[in-house]
Amino acid sequence: MRIIISPAKKMNVDTDSFPAAALPRFLGEAARLRAAMQSLSAPALQALWKCNDAIAAQNLQRLEHMDLERNLTPAILSYEGIQYQYMAPSVMEEGQLDYLQAHLRILSGFYGLLRPFDGVTPYRLEMGARLSADGFRDLYAFWGGRLAEALAAETDLVLNLASKEYSRAVVPHLPPAVRLITCTFGEVQGEKLVEKGARCKMARGQMVRWLAERRIEAPEEIPAFADLDCRFSPERSTQDHFVFLKGGH
Repeated sequence: MRIIISPAKKMNVDTDSFPAAALPRFLGEAARLRAAMQSLSAPALQALWKCNDAIAAQNLQRLEHMDLERNLTPAILSYEGIQYQYMAPSVMEEGQLDYLQAHLRILSGFYGLLRPFDGVTPYRLEMGARLSADGFRDLYAFWGGRLAEALAAETDLVLNLASKEYSRAVVPHLPPAVRLITCTFGEVQGEKLVEKGARCKMARGQMVRWLAERRIEAPEEIPAFADLDCRFSPERSTQDHFVFLKGGH
């Protein structure tokens, strides 16, 4: 089983807690995306990044001095979003971290597909950004089927905990032999199932932690997840879509 999750916009540098174990497998592609961004003007980059002046200035400086092979932070410690706060890898035991390294894969617009202890440097490039590189109109076209092929070479079961923006880079390209299970965390409002952004991120991070704590390997074990007032809903779930509802109803 491989678990796919989204990255976070906010990143930090931590070269002390754990060493990076390896370089990302798509480092050559990341270098080409770096070159594509470095060819753009500052206003064009700010438009690409969709950010304010302060964040643009920070990332312009990062891009100017970006080194893809030195002073790297393990990916699992580099991202700072809500999902990663609830995952809390910095306080995991060694066995739990080993589980993450074996099972967890982080999707990235810049790096493609990351193992938790791949070394990364701070960047800003969301998967949905319309960056033209190598003649491709955007990052979905740039990555094509490469990320799905890499996953399919590792496993025949993918647990999708990524946002739609990121899972779109993988799901359409997975071969039929690979089973995909997508998890939805929501609540019922009237007749609709509603997903709320922050709560979804919290639940995804908490589920990754729960999976690591219990060393989950089999898909039939996943519906037992019941943290953050989320409960599995058999009525709304299917074989390949697991729905977890707030309050369990």
